Amino acid sequence: MEKSLIDRFVLPEDLRNTLASAEKIVFPKTKAQLVELCYGPNGAARFNVSYDISEKESYVEADVVRCKNGPSVNFTDAYMRRRDPDCMFIGDDLPTDKPRFEDRWGYEFSKLRQETMDWLSRQELVVMPFMMGSKLHGYESLVVAPVNAAFFAFALANIQKFVSIEDVEEGYTPRAIIYVAPPFRHTHFGGKQAVVHYRSEQLHEIFSYNLYPGPSAKKGVFSALIDIGEKEGWVTNHASAALLQTPYDSEVVFMHEGASGGGKSEMLEEVHRESDERVLLGEHTVTGERFEITLGETCEIFPIADDMVMAHRDMQDESHKLAITDAENGWFLRVDGDNYYGNIPMYERISIHPSEPVEFFNIDGVPGATCLIWEHIKEPNGKPCSNPRVILPREMIDNIYPDDEAALVDVRSFGVRMPPSTKEHPNYGVMGMVQVIPPALAWLWRLVAPRGFKNPSIEDNAKSNVMTSEGVGSYWPFATGKKITQANMLLKQITEASETLYVLIPNQHIGVYRIGFAGEWIAREYLARRGGVVKKKQLVPARCPLMGYSLDEMKIDGQTIRRKFLRPELQSKLGEEGYDKGAKIITDFFKEELKQFLVPELDPLGRQIIELCMKDAPLEDYLELTPLKGVTGR
Repeated sequence: MEKSLIDRFVLPEDLRNTLASAEKIVFPKTKAQLVELCYGPNGAARFNVSYDISEKESYVEADVVRCKNGPSVNFTDAYMRRRDPDCMFIGDDLPTDKPRFEDRWGYEFSKLRQETMDWLSRQELVVMPFMMGSKLHGYESLVVAPVNAAFFAFALANIQKFVSIEDVEEGYTPRAIIYVAPPFRHTHFGGKQAVVHYRSEQLHEIFSYNLYPGPSAKKGVFSALIDIGEKEGWVTNHASAALLQTPYDSEVVFMHEGASGGGKSEMLEEVHRESDERVLLGEHTVTGERFEITLGETCEIFPIADDMVMAHRDMQDESHKLAITDAENGWFLRVDGDNYYGNIPMYERISIHPSEPVEFFNIDGVPGATCLIWEHIKEPNGKPCSNPRVILPREMIDNIYPDDEAALVDVRSFGVRMPPSTKEHPNYGVMGMVQVIPPALAWLWRLVAPRGFKNPSIEDNAKSNVMTSEGVGSYWPFATGKKITQANMLLKQITEASETLYVLIPNQHIGVYRIGFAGEWIAREYLARRGGVVKKKQLVPARCPLMGYSLDEMKIDGQTIRRKFLRPELQSKLGEEGYDKGAKIITDFFKEELKQFLVPELDPLGRQIIELCMKDAPLEDYLELTPLKGVTGR
């Protein structure tokens, strides 16, 4: 295609020179054209994505298979099948708490930037404009990648909004640009993933030196939105969201946050049932006793967002509820929980019979066959990959909430993966099914954002019970600036949404009971049926002040949920002694993590809240700073 199309874009001078020198440039007109590029110059049934890493050696990075329902991409290096949490580096001189490129690698990024541009100038390239963010508040963006890595551009075209070159008018000014240079992983970074961010006042550049889209096409874009929001005064939250319509036609909007594995995707799933249609609430990990309930008609789910929620300042109103939209145009779904046909019917149906090709990662695709999301690629140890993915454009999702309308959040929940806990083996899995908390505690939980038990996104075979922190709002791993800046912004966002009910919801375990995500689904159904409010008489202060209030009673569809699921200290295998030891693990962890925020830049209210935690203050002290809403007096 004519290189004169470059003139439609307002670009950095070095990129303009690079594109002018490139061997060939493809500006995709349609996503269908982009799909065909995924299969190489000859449209092969199986295409190897390889690069020269020296004069004598080339390396096959990925295998792209032409399946009936779209390209299936698998990486030859098992390490590349998930995001490396330590792959972000900052190449500019703006304020940051993240590792700077020069400090880690011993030379200025400007040198590598020039090498990157030189390498790109010798390649056949795909240059694709896209819109980053929501339909209400989008930002013009661009990706520049070698044409044999078109699957990366296709992923981006579905996660964000594809823009045809035919729709690009003169003066298109990218607010973010992603550069893709895969062989640099081997030549400059010892085989490790590396994503370098270079920020300026008007442009956020992302240099992706690897092909797994997680750190760049997915979370790199998240980083750019956080950076823009930091400059403009708003937050992109790490959350899923949905409007729940109850069997009685009332509507409640949920926004569910948490570190990876905290139940964001599961919040949008239908309640999982046993073969007899009952719901398994929990299984005793010592005796094997199972507790099931009968749940009739459940709420209808209208998904709003799966992972990234934009709370742009221009959407906020006087309701004192957070106004949100989806920050993506497609969902990068992890389907590790789908192990057999019929496990997640909606996603299975959509991915098997998509209205247009979709893209699969870490899933075993066969040329000419239908790619099935429960057939995960095997790891070197013979076990299924823990991070299989499918990218689904949001318009394919059933009952999707319109992306040109803001939704007001009624219930804002935070999920935490909890280990099994008993008095003989006490651990931090002592959270009840629903913990109602004031805004002050909602902020503390998001500041720390515990990653919790067996995180599936990062570790291959996560067996550790050790609690670690994902940081501010659980989006800190993707932020490029200062942690204290984001802490203050998050506090402002939470306290201004004063009419919201804030709750904590555990998954995996409640004390001795294995619950998976059943507790989350039951809590969602319970709160939706009550309009997102709870009665004061149902609340009792939790033994651990950081957990606010526990529910003392809970009834759904005429069935009473056992108090042992609401107040774990009542479990005979845990008891108050085991509970208190687990609560101490949480409290000590919070105190250690919160020390870093006690700096002069901290908002005065934030300092008061953190100091309450440091001195083991009772729940009443948090309530004095931020009163509890979403609770009725009856």
